[in-house]
Amino acid sequence: MELRHLQAFLAVVDHGSFSAAAEALGTVQSNVSAQVARLERELGATLLERSGGRLTTEGQVVLERARRVLSEVEALVADLGALREELAGTVRAGMIGTLARWVVPALLADLGARHPKLQLVVAEGTSATLEGPLLTGRLDFALLSHPLPSRDLRLEPLLAEALLFVSPLDQDPFPGAEHLTMAELAQVPLLLPPPGSAFRVELDAAAAAAGVALRARAELDGLRLIASLVFDGHGAAVLPASAIPQYLQGRVRARPVEGLPSRTVGVALRRRGLPSAPARAVIQAVERLARRAEALPPGLQPIEPEVLRRAEGSLRTLGVPND
Repeated sequence: MELRHLQAFLAVVDHGSFSAAAEALGTVQSNVSAQVARLERELGATLLERSGGRLTTEGQVVLERARRVLSEVEALVADLGALREELAGTVRAGMIGTLARWVVPALLADLGARHPKLQLVVAEGTSATLEGPLLTGRLDFALLSHPLPSRDLRLEPLLAEALLFVSPLDQDPFPGAEHLTMAELAQVPLLLPPPGSAFRVELDAAAAAAGVALRARAELDGLRLIASLVFDGHGAAVLPASAIPQYLQGRVRARPVEGLPSRTVGVALRRRGLPSAPARAVIQAVERLARRAEALPPGLQPIEPEVLRRAEGSLRTLGVPND
């Protein structure tokens, strides 16, 4: 099996056809077809339907492994390059939307000063939508909240983030109150994430522990969407502290809720596999940002897990394969 066979297979999947894959790879269609055919003969399975380039069941299994193989090869090349010269290359990071809004600007400034040859590619999404790309190697790491959706991922905790009841100033159901109880929260129709989503599970668990149930005014997929509706005066919600921009805090009222725990945010990594030197450099930049308590948005506090106690600037080992 040769790497170029895996590359041809992935190109067909990513670009939708053999002809489009050939154009992307700078070769001819017959060459791509031949490489995929050799891969299929070696594996003893049909991976792609020739009529439309769609994956077979066997092809879906090979796809996930092939992405991880090529991701590891890219990381190997980047690690060797880092030994010879300044860190360079592309790092692909996933981030939940409420974090990305304030993390990315600070991250770009840090990397621009320390590693100007690194290119950062950020994919914004929910924990559920970022899980697949992280597992298959399309993302080098992701900033997610606990709990993680997959047992094949692990979380390096960085921040504790307060969850707040947020309402438009002119729609405050409890004027004058500095904080709420879960029983009071349950009286208010809320803009909530859909049942089963990670954030909704946390909210429902806290409500159940208090012996109440939350009321939904509407169920909406995406905390940034919920936040924007609150800011525009369409209702109240429970939001992470980072979802409230400083410049909008004069338009809403945010306060804590007794019995509503903070959420843990951190760097999510594959349990197996070693991030490349460029990826480790970006992760270190994220860690530096998380340790600067004075630079964090209100409602976020650093966490100092033992795994992050290391000398500044070292390329620590992350994601070592488990036995």
